[in-house]
Amino acid sequence: MMPELSLNILDVTQNSVTAGANLIKINISASTADDRLTISISDNGCGMTEEQVKNVTDPFFTSRTTRKVGLGIPFFKMAAELTGGSFRIESKVGEGTTTTAVFELSSIDRMPLGDLPGTMTALIGPSPEIDFVLTMDFDGKGFVMDTRQFREILGGISLSEPEVLTYIRDYLKENMAECDMNF
Repeated sequence: MMPELSLNILDVTQNSVTAGANLIKINISASTADDRLTISISDNGCGMTEEQVKNVTDPFFTSRTTRKVGLGIPFFKMAAELTGGSFRIESKVGEGTTTTAVFELSSIDRMPLGDLPGTMTALIGPSPEIDFVLTMDFDGKGFVMDTRQFREILGGISLSEPEVLTYIRDYLKENMAECDMNF
């Protein structure tokens, strides 16, 4: 199992990149009143067939040709269910995929969110042409980071530039701290 949820986010989002998505939306919302943490990742990639969706949580099923196992999705599902939460994947060929994991926020078995700013810069750096939208909400306080806005402001400077990635990481850290997102 992965030690933090941001690594699960990295793995699932990397699947979206591999699926040819050019827009990936990551929504993270937490509610102490509902005792829920919800992580949803949706993309406009190639999507999956019904058969692939049925088998994607099987660790011995993978569409990759470089290895015979795929543990990312099964680990994410297991992490959610260990807390008393749930896991769901919806996909349509040619339209994209949405993966949603719901965790019991106060569960002792819930992994910490981890280094989300590092995860996001690890995704954006090698794929600066892909649009990433991160929406975070914690008990009604939150923010949105949209790489399309950064790209517009930068006027042609690549998002993969080290200074830009440092700015994005710092932007996320500051906004998460302002919203008390230490879960």
